[in-house]
Parts: sequence; structure tokens; C-alpha cells
Amino acid sequence: MASDFRLSPNRRDRIVKALRYATRPQIMGILNTTDDSFYADSRTMNQEAVARGTAMVDAGASWVDIGGESTRPGAEPVSVETELQRVLPVIQGLRSARPDALISVDTRNHTVAEAALKAGADMVNDVSGLRDPAMVEVVLRTGCAVCIMHMQGEPRTMQTEPHYDDVVDEVGVALEQTKRMLVQRGHPADLIVVDPGIGFGKKQHHNLKLLDAGKNLLLGDGSILWGVSRKSVVGHLTGRADPADRLPGTLGLAAVAHRMKIDILRVHDVEAHVDLFCAMDGLSTHTENVE
Repeated sequence: MASDFRLSPNRRDRIVKALRYATRPQIMGILNTTDDSFYADSRTMNQEAVARGTAMVDAGASWVDIGGESTRPGAEPVSVETELQRVLPVIQGLRSARPDALISVDTRNHTVAEAALKAGADMVNDVSGLRDPAMVEVVLRTGCAVCIMHMQGEPRTMQTEPHYDDVVDEVGVALEQTKRMLVQRGHPADLIVVDPGIGFGKKQHHNLKLLDAGKNLLLGDGSILWGVSRKSVVGHLTGRADPADRLPGTLGLAAVAHRMKIDILRVHDVEAHVDLFCAMDGLSTHTENVE
């Protein structure tokens, strides 16, 4: 039986609300405490990382997602010790600087996940989709919020000829099966979000089909997260090879996400996304008043 999440009722309510589309998608800021993430400007360490995380919260991020291992295509894994050394001080520093911030840890490793939760994280964001039974046990034992991402293969080799007969059906079924397993074992459904894993073991046409499906990917009720920020999916659509040049294209997909009522967007550029949603909401309100 899963334990209750060790939080006050008020904080749990805040987490549940931050996993759901409200009047706009929730924004999750990306904090890469790595030296090899695909977007060079996102790499940060130690006190600089804490300062960046604090700025994201102050700019309007609902979540800050802290990761210590790059999962870009072709990335080599890092040791558990390295990952812990990278993420724990940042989680602790951000929790101290902004006690009310909601923090996610981006990790595939159950040891890192458990230590991060003890250090102050609220959610585990597992790009491997809870393949490790030990990670499942951490989630069940703590009752934490969890993001289940779909990935075919593993980061080092995932882009080597990925294949699907029906990518929307296969990804949707795989995510639903994992979610159902957690719920059947006692985990609260309202603390689960799923991520189709754009760019993780998918070719461009797979990515586009998954994005076009939007929330129809879900086989039942629940929350969905998109991680498209500055990725190759944007590069293919815009012809921009350098991730540094992909912000306009990223914002274009964010506007689509808003119209589709995608629950969470994981982004590098928090302030730009907040501005985008303010502009969209302001125009929508003005149009309604005119009518």
C-alpha cells in the first residue's frame, strides 16, 4: 500500500492544481545542472543554478525541474554520485530561498529520486517511464507526484531507427498501462502526469503525430506534459539548426499547447512563455468583451 505524500493538505492541493491546466498551461522551468545538455545556455551549477531557479519561480514558473544527467540523444550516463552532487545542493538551496516553490527532480535513478525527495523535491520526473521496479517502489512509498515519460530505448541509442506501427496508440497505451499499475497499487491518480516523450526514440513524423494528438493521447482522464523547448522537433519545423535560435518556434508550439489545453509545458525560457500566455489571454478577454 502506498503511503500518503508527506505534505500538509494545503501543499498537496497546490501540487494537484499545478499538474492541471487552469486558464493556461502550467510552466515548468528547466534547470540543467549538467555540462553536456543539448542547449548550452541551459547548463548551470551550484549557486548560479539556485539563482536561476529562484528567478524562474519569481517569473511565474509553477515548477522548477532540476536534473543532473543529460538525456539528450547520444548522451552517456553519469554516476549516481555525480548526479547526487549536482542536484541535491540546488534542491536544498532553492527550497531555502523559495520555501513555497514546487520542485521536480529529473532522474532515472531511484537512489537520486529518494534523496531528492528527502532534500525537498515534490515530484519525480522519470524519462525512463518507471522501468526500474525500485523507482516504482520509491514513488509508492513516498506518495510523491510523478511524471511518467515514454522513451523507446535509452538516451545513448534511442534515435537509432526508432519504429512504431501506430505511434499515438502505442505511446498512449504504454503510458496508460504504467499509470494504471501505479493507481492499482495505491498511488493517487491526481498526482500522476504523463509525457509522450517528444524526441525520445521518435523520428520527426512520430513527434508531429504525438503533438497533433494533444490530449487525445490520454486513454482516460489525467494530465499531460509537453517537453518541446528548443528541441530538434522545433529545428525541423523552422529550419533552425542551433538550439539557441529556436525560441520563436518553441513559442509557436507553446501557443498551440495553450489552445489544446495541454496541462504542463517544460521550458527553458520561463519569462517568454509567461509573456506569450498573458498576450494570448489578454486578446481572448478583449475579444469576448467586444462580442
